[in-house]
Amino acid sequence: MAFTAPAEAGEIAGEVSDGEEVTFGIVPQQSASRLARMWGPFLAELGQQTGTTFRFRTTKDIPTFEACLAVGAFDLAYMNPMHYAIFSTEASYRAIAHQEGKRLKGVMVARVDSEFSEIASLDGQNIAFPSPGAFGASILNRASLQRVNVSFSPSYVKSHDSVYRAVAAGLMAAGGGVTRTWNALDPDVRAQLRVIYETEGFTPHAIAVHEGIAPDQTQKIQAALLNMATTHPELVQGIGMAGFVAANDADWDDVRALGMARDETGIKHDGEIACPSG
Repeated sequence: MAFTAPAEAGEIAGEVSDGEEVTFGIVPQQSASRLARMWGPFLAELGQQTGTTFRFRTTKDIPTFEACLAVGAFDLAYMNPMHYAIFSTEASYRAIAHQEGKRLKGVMVARVDSEFSEIASLDGQNIAFPSPGAFGASILNRASLQRVNVSFSPSYVKSHDSVYRAVAAGLMAAGGGVTRTWNALDPDVRAQLRVIYETEGFTPHAIAVHEGIAPDQTQKIQAALLNMATTHPELVQGIGMAGFVAANDADWDDVRALGMARDETGIKHDGEIACPSG
């Protein structure tokens, strides 16, 4: 078996060579149970193709995930663009792939029966975001609101799904997400919402390896990722994508060009954490 179920605490992973178990951290945009259902079959097949046992790992919320990235807790990780721009330098992660044919865009949603039709109409409102450091859902959307001088009260509700559900329930005037999680949302919830704003696009989430992964193993994993859409398109579709392309560090220069100071991103880098391990 090349996939094992989630865990939420343990020691930090060490150096890993071909044939050993590898932890694969997934940014918690959705609940841990939903992410396991989405990524489990994909990681199982990736393991079959590479001869490696991948251990699915996520965290209770995005700030904890960020703190775990900061200490190199995952052998591989699926992380947002700003995470990669920061932790490629701070924690020695190197991108090997990203989603094919897509740019990451933030979206703002409101209830279909609300008065809010554009972000300028949100002045003085309570707005939900997954976390301060969620790139498309929070960083880009907050910057857009600030550019049009909208005053708002942010609430950080841990995941994209929680944002959408809070807005649908009328607890928040609007909320920030990204196109991929919006498209993957439960149809019953999505039917209660509408997109009122979309940001410009950026290089999407990175799949990145930590420096502890051996080069030959990295090559096998990258090759299997790039081939997965051909051999098992249904598994790639199951994680909300159409395929992967090879990535280079410079692909995220568009994110770096935003010129955001570390403290402006809201991305966590320290604190009391218990990171998932093998």
